[in-house]
Amino acid sequence: MKYEIRYKPAFATAFLTLGPGESMTAEAGAMASMDGQLSMTTQLSGGLIQALLRKFFGGESLFVNVFKNQTSQPLQVVLTQSTVGDIEVLELKSGDEICFQPGAYIAHTTGIKMGVQWAGFASWFAGEGLFKLKLGGPGMVLFGAYGGVNKRRVNGELVVDNGHLVAYSPNIRMSIGLSGGVFGSITSGEGFINRLSGTGVIYLQSRSIDGLVRFLRPKVR
Repeated sequence: MKYEIRYKPAFATAFLTLGPGESMTAEAGAMASMDGQLSMTTQLSGGLIQALLRKFFGGESLFVNVFKNQTSQPLQVVLTQSTVGDIEVLELKSGDEICFQPGAYIAHTTGIKMGVQWAGFASWFAGEGLFKLKLGGPGMVLFGAYGGVNKRRVNGELVVDNGHLVAYSPNIRMSIGLSGGVFGSITSGEGFINRLSGTGVIYLQSRSIDGLVRFLRPKVR
């Protein structure tokens, strides 16, 4: 399969070319356009139990769409995301895994295993769900962000604003809490922070949906 990410970084869109017999699984609603000869089927994401966990405890869609090229010529499908921002492509080897915050996942190729990982009650209290989507290789994964994407390696401890975390290695431990005392957290505007510890890779987005909501709320009457 060939791909090209156009209109980076603000309005990134993924143009995927599927060869004969190739298929691609995408989040419900991610398709912007596709060649008419491509077949599209809808199925539960990762099986019934995991799909229900994704939907009701992780803030993700219950279904995914599978695009398959059953012709003898290359065909194209165009995928996008609902937020304004960049799209990244990860090549996962066998044994590699990555977890996503709600709304970040866009699509994956054949070979990727889709599952969930327990995130904890602190994550649920912060509005991020009890479970996180976890994908394992081998294969290719597409994910999106609000704004630009910054890849960082954690080796020890790192504190991030919870609204900026997009994806992380499953072995990274998360501890979500207030940025200070109750009064300080409210007056500082920081709210919840995520204290990450361990060794692994994380992806941060340069903008925060929560920040946008806070900015717009007093202007919308």
